[in-house]
Amino acid sequence: MNSAPQLPIMEERTYDNCEVSPGPHLNMIVGANGTGKSSIVCAICLGLAGKPSFIGRADKVGLYVKRGCSKGLVEIELFKTPKNLIITREIHVANNASVWFVNKKPSTLKIVEEQIAALNIQVGNLCQFLPQDRVGEFAKLSKTELLEATEKSVGPPEMYQFHCELKNFRERERELENSLQEKTNFLEKMKQRNERYKQDVERYYERKRHLDLIEMLERKRPWVEYENVRQEHEEVKQNRDHAKEELKKLQQTQSPMTQQIQEVEKQWRNLDIKIKEKTAEIKDTSQRCKQKQDAVEKKDKQIEEIQQALRIKNDEEMDRQKRMHNARKMIEDWQNELNSTGNSENLQPQIDSINNELRQLQEEKANIDGEMSDLRRERENLEREKKRVTDRIVQFNNMMNLKEDKLRGRYRDTHNALLWLRENKDRFKRSVCEPMMLAINMKDNRHAKYVENHISANDMRAFVFESQEDMEIFLREVRDHQKLKVNAVCAPIVSCAENRPSRSVEELHQYGVFSYLRELFDAPHPVMSYLCSQYRVHDVPVGTEKTRSMIERVIQETKFKQIYTAEERYSVRVSAYTNQTISSNTSLRPAQFLTVTVDADERRQLENQLKDINRLFQLRDTQLHTLYERQKGLERKDNELRQQKKERLERKNKRKQLESKISMKHDSLKQMEQDAINLEEESQQTNARIKEINVQKAKLVTELMQLIKNCITLNILKVDLVLQSTTVNSKKNRLESDYKAATVQLRALEQQVSDLGGKKRVLLEKCKGLMRKARHACNLSPDQEIPKDFQTVSTENKRPHFYKGLPALAFQDLPSTLDEIDALLNEEKSRASCFTGLNASVVEEYNRRAQEIQQVTEELEEKKSELESYRQNISQVKERWLTPLKQLVEQINEKFSNFFSSMQCAGEVDLHTENEEEYDKYGIRIRVKFRSNTQLHELTPHHQSGGERSVSTMLYLMALQELNRCPFRVVDEINQGMDPVNERRVFEMVVKTACKESTSQYFFITPKLLQNLTYAEKMTVLFVYNGPFMLEPTKWNLKAFRRRRKRIKAFT
Repeated sequence: MNSAPQLPIMEERTYDNCEVSPGPHLNMIVGANGTGKSSIVCAICLGLAGKPSFIGRADKVGLYVKRGCSKGLVEIELFKTPKNLIITREIHVANNASVWFVNKKPSTLKIVEEQIAALNIQVGNLCQFLPQDRVGEFAKLSKTELLEATEKSVGPPEMYQFHCELKNFRERERELENSLQEKTNFLEKMKQRNERYKQDVERYYERKRHLDLIEMLERKRPWVEYENVRQEHEEVKQNRDHAKEELKKLQQTQSPMTQQIQEVEKQWRNLDIKIKEKTAEIKDTSQRCKQKQDAVEKKDKQIEEIQQALRIKNDEEMDRQKRMHNARKMIEDWQNELNSTGNSENLQPQIDSINNELRQLQEEKANIDGEMSDLRRERENLEREKKRVTDRIVQFNNMMNLKEDKLRGRYRDTHNALLWLRENKDRFKRSVCEPMMLAINMKDNRHAKYVENHISANDMRAFVFESQEDMEIFLREVRDHQKLKVNAVCAPIVSCAENRPSRSVEELHQYGVFSYLRELFDAPHPVMSYLCSQYRVHDVPVGTEKTRSMIERVIQETKFKQIYTAEERYSVRVSAYTNQTISSNTSLRPAQFLTVTVDADERRQLENQLKDINRLFQLRDTQLHTLYERQKGLERKDNELRQQKKERLERKNKRKQLESKISMKHDSLKQMEQDAINLEEESQQTNARIKEINVQKAKLVTELMQLIKNCITLNILKVDLVLQSTTVNSKKNRLESDYKAATVQLRALEQQVSDLGGKKRVLLEKCKGLMRKARHACNLSPDQEIPKDFQTVSTENKRPHFYKGLPALAFQDLPSTLDEIDALLNEEKSRASCFTGLNASVVEEYNRRAQEIQQVTEELEEKKSELESYRQNISQVKERWLTPLKQLVEQINEKFSNFFSSMQCAGEVDLHTENEEEYDKYGIRIRVKFRSNTQLHELTPHHQSGGERSVSTMLYLMALQELNRCPFRVVDEINQGMDPVNERRVFEMVVKTACKESTSQYFFITPKLLQNLTYAEKMTVLFVYNGPFMLEPTKWNLKAFRRRRKRIKAFT
């Protein structure tokens, strides 16, 4: 098979010399405790370079050598092609050193580990190698540790490597993210610091811009004044010249205009007379056309009416034929149905029988209704009684809640511990009693003061345990973990609750004693046992005022150590020096906690009564359900009988109805046959009438067409005359309008030419004065040419970045009117006066910081690129790791669930993580359920029992068996904590799984076996017989032993 065909062990822990030859499949090593089974496991682990501490028995390799020997030797032969691998380890006790050999040749530990790793042997992996002392630790493996162990054991070789790479990548990613965050924060701080300077810089450039603009406005203003006057002079000059030309033209065109107006007027009157004549002719012709058209339409309407009458007769005949066909079909169908209907005389006896059965059903239903009414009344009475009992129990519970409220108000930590105890009682082996002040119930609340004065306050709030181990678990949780101040006591192992007093209470009646302290209250057995042991409540008498009045006598004669009177407590002791009896008395404190009493007997009676009521409820509900089912059955039967009755009555009446319908339909058919219409004759008459009308219509149409042609000709002539008249009239109106306008315009132009000439002379003088003023403002001499800078100035490329987007300081960009220039000039001067205390050094500091911010921004982009690259690597590796891992876990879960299902239990394995990006938090979660009434719970060292953990561990290892890449697996005494049923089931699964051809070699070590187990041909059973009274191996003869057993069996 895969590995370990031969395992010699010499001087190793138990053996002087031993050789084990396992089989290729399941190897079951059986032997009593102490015979050396686990020594074989230790030899495999140490021989395959395993750590001594992993076995859990010793942390030094020399301690595994048999006591009294100076060295030990382990030799393991592993299957390997083409030649087996033999690994030898020689262990020296003196210095805990080891000497290694590979194939009988000296070697080193590193070479041995490489050879073992090449065979995928992992003796440090609990999923592959589970020693006896590490069985319990499997359940303690964290989900992450279990995932890594599973990856190494059954995953592909690269799976665990990918997992490690992902964790390293994630760590580097976190470092980059932190670095990126630090850079981002640093950049943000720099931007914030520079932002504080930005406003001053903006204000500096804003002021400079205002001053430059003021200078340009002051230079441009005189030029705008000059330009305005110059344009006005040019405009006046052009207007004067234009007016002169218009005046000359108007004088030339006005003379011939009067003669033209007279000729056009005469032409227009002649055209108007002709238009009126043509209009009269058109009106007469149109009237005649309308008469002919009405006559044609009347003929069309007559034809349509004749055709409609023929269509109506056709439709009536088709409808009559259709109705006759339907009537014959209905008569035929009814006749067939009549023939198939039987004689109605045989149905009456059946109807009478059904009526009798219906009467019987009604009587039975009435009886059931009466029984159900009685049961409902009984149930209502039970509900009222249940409410009364429940209310009384609630009153008792409220009394207990009062006691618990007092505990919470006085001892908060004790109350918190009480709440934790109620939620975690399953963690304790034996019962745990709540604090004594809650557990003690006074029979009479007047006596509570005796108990509270007798028991210390610390014990009154103490929890009482029956097991010392349970008490230690409780205190470790609430004191050490939750840091609560609580008290706990342990009841005596031997119960003291039934201890007898030194004297009977009847003997003490003469002293006024009416009871012992124990008889005044009820308490759980552990609490009463503790109080009898610690406070001797069974031997502390309680008396009255009579007892106090004769207290000295009582002390002398009864010899009690403590005595209670009505209001005092007496303590009695004997002096160790004088042997005299000394007594002291103290007044009793009023009771605080035990004043609330609950009648325990009445409460038990009420609870039993409530159980009886619930039982009767169930009985009545069952009876009601039975009657209800019977009632439903009777209803169904009643409906069936009524339906049968209805069918028979319908069959009885149906024959008469059919005969009547057939007779009526025959009469209707005869009437339809008599109402027939001759469609051919009607069609011929209709065609003759239509032909006669069409001849008349054709004559009318011919006459109409001739009239329409005449009308069209007249309209064309009229339109031509109207167009001529419109043209002539338009020409006439235009000539008249032009003549009037020309006369007015002529006088206006003469005045305008005179006014424009005077205005031109005034503006010319003003332009010369403004030119001199503008040159002076720009420092220009009278004969110097105007520079281009004062025409257009652009400094856009020379300004700092704060000026970007602002208009350039050029004449062409400034306002072009004096009002706008003056308004802007005043505004800019006001704004410039607002900027004070500004320095150019602020601008230099701002620019320097801007360069630093740009440099840090570039570094930040590089970090982001690097982080994105890492994330891409993570995504690629994650895909190559996570997908196969999910498939592997799914395979394990399928086998694990099947194993549990075969045991009538439930279990599942899943890949668990809280954050998909935290690869070191991934883990395998095992959840199991051994009882049908519970939920799946995660496998932990605390929640499941030892046997349940063993079963879960074994089945998980079996789920890995068929997936495992390792050559062999070792499990040592995992069945120790299992019950017989689970042990048998697990054993059968191990045999079935480990004996398959495709599985690896399996070592199963156990000290015991159940009877009648299932064994397979492929398994190997190795019995370990070893001890001081055993034969030496060289003297053992198996064949001789078998012969003796056969002879003994033959005699018996």
